[in-house]
Amino acid sequence: MDRKTAKKKPGRHTGVLPAASVKAARSRFRVISGASGLTREKRSSLESLQRRSGRRRLLLFSAILGTVAVLAAVFVFLMQYFHVENIYVEGNLHYTSDEIIQMVTGGRFGDNSLYLSLKYRDRGIQGIPFIQTMDVKVLSPDTIRIVVYEKSVAGYVEYLDRYMYFDRDGIVVEASEAKTEGIPEITGIDFDQVVLYEALPVENQNIFREILSITQILSKYGLSADKIYFDDAGDMTLYFGEVRARLGSEENIEEKVSRLQQLLPSAEGKKGVFRLENYSGSGENVSFELDE
Repeated sequence: MDRKTAKKKPGRHTGVLPAASVKAARSRFRVISGASGLTREKRSSLESLQRRSGRRRLLLFSAILGTVAVLAAVFVFLMQYFHVENIYVEGNLHYTSDEIIQMVTGGRFGDNSLYLSLKYRDRGIQGIPFIQTMDVKVLSPDTIRIVVYEKSVAGYVEYLDRYMYFDRDGIVVEASEAKTEGIPEITGIDFDQVVLYEALPVENQNIFREILSITQILSKYGLSADKIYFDDAGDMTLYFGEVRARLGSEENIEEKVSRLQQLLPSAEGKKGVFRLENYSGSGENVSFELDE
């Protein structure tokens, strides 16, 4: 075939752009063929721009890394400087000091006084059985004081397999499956129902005043009765393990408890009852009857 008359087959790429395409591209862009189109000054400017961009990225990365390092150092300092080493607990009766400390400091950052001061600022800890509220006071970076304000509990009665604790006014303040040491069981009083946060429905409401009085007197003399029984006449009997003490009426009640404090050690290991119904303050009219 003659070279002059040879025709290219349609659709076959020859590596040469059509003249119309080249003209359109030139109208849109300034076409520079290879690096030879850049002058020395322009190549230097481009390289300088690239170096500045790289330095900015490096500075930004360094700033972020430095900020993270500073924050980490501050965090470590706060954790160490405000680490709690000493804790004072006041006012607790139903819970041990260790239990109170666990309630307050349990959880993340619970051993950091700064965190605790922010967490409990202007508010106490509530919602714990037998406790009205607990205040946390930061005395120094490594020392806090926990002040416990307990509910005023005078005694408890058993009802539906639960221990129903009531206060000095007979208001049921707590229902629990656990028995708390140091609080006497009250027996001999009749009621048909118990409603939480309401008064025990007993006929003689003065019974609660008597319960409060006897528990305060017992506490004064360092005694703690397991149970207090009231008979139909209102006379009371105290239970201390296997030993009972019949006190009778409220007459000379403090003198009776004072004498009982002196007598109880002599009944250790025995089972019987002290008869103090007629005790008036002297050393007479007191007997101990062994159970058969």
